[in-house]
Amino acid sequence: MTEEAWLAERFQEHAPHLRAVAYRMLASTTEAEDALQEAWLRASRAGTADVSNLGGWLTTVVARVCLDVLRSRKARREADAQAKGLERMPSVQPDVQPEQEAMLADSVGLAMLVVLETLAPAERVAFVLHDMFDVPFTDIAEIVGRTPEAARQLASRARRRVRGKVAESDPRHARQRTIIAAFLAASRQGNFDALLALLDPDAVVRADGVAMQMGARDHFVAAASGPRPNATPSPHFTDADMAELVRGAAEVAKSFAGRARAAQPALIAGVPGLVWVQGGRPRVAFRFTIENDKIAGIDLIADREQLRSVEVVE
Repeated sequence: MTEEAWLAERFQEHAPHLRAVAYRMLASTTEAEDALQEAWLRASRAGTADVSNLGGWLTTVVARVCLDVLRSRKARREADAQAKGLERMPSVQPDVQPEQEAMLADSVGLAMLVVLETLAPAERVAFVLHDMFDVPFTDIAEIVGRTPEAARQLASRARRRVRGKVAESDPRHARQRTIIAAFLAASRQGNFDALLALLDPDAVVRADGVAMQMGARDHFVAAASGPRPNATPSPHFTDADMAELVRGAAEVAKSFAGRARAAQPALIAGVPGLVWVQGGRPRVAFRFTIENDKIAGIDLIADREQLRSVEVVE
């Protein structure tokens, strides 16, 4: 068997995986098939004598082809927008069988495909390869022409945008944003009655270990019950621990009345909440639990790893 025949067989074995990668990148069966054809041409010309992981190498080749397609697509849209004075939304290829597109869309999630269209080409490649196919950032870095850390940041930024867009489309999140916005306004205005009306009778405020070390206990206990000279953070809290600070609608309302002036709307792992930003970065996130249109819990999150999922909403 010749090397080309051997490679052709191996390529066909990997074709389902490569097609899945291409489709998630391009959201078009026609362009995905074209990408596989181009990948085969590149692979057959390059040779595989020195390739130890053929599947990974072919995935890289397909990803590079898709990145070129995405960049070309973006350039065409920008040119069309300049010529027509508007942004043309991407559409499904007209010559594709609707049943095939529907089946593939179902496998990925139509909402996800729509959201992926909003990402920059390099962000989309980094996100799809890492989050959907578990490709390491060292390999992604070579594909997008960045350092591994920059590739990680591309995927992280894309992940936040994807979570945010999905959250915006969720009617439950729309209601949650409305309740949190009302809570923020009442807090800033010092409107105790309005805060009380938004809170569940058994509402509770909790904090993680880092927030405790930043003085959350002193702040909330003093606000709700008056100064306590001996109230100091426990040195035994870890980042993952959550400690109760105050409980009851009246105590929580008293704690927040006239405060939260520096808080901003945010998405916390894609879910609406609030965040306090200092020095250009999130310092404390306020994660809300809402039940029956009432705020049942507010968690103060200051752990750095947890704050990575926070995106300030402009």
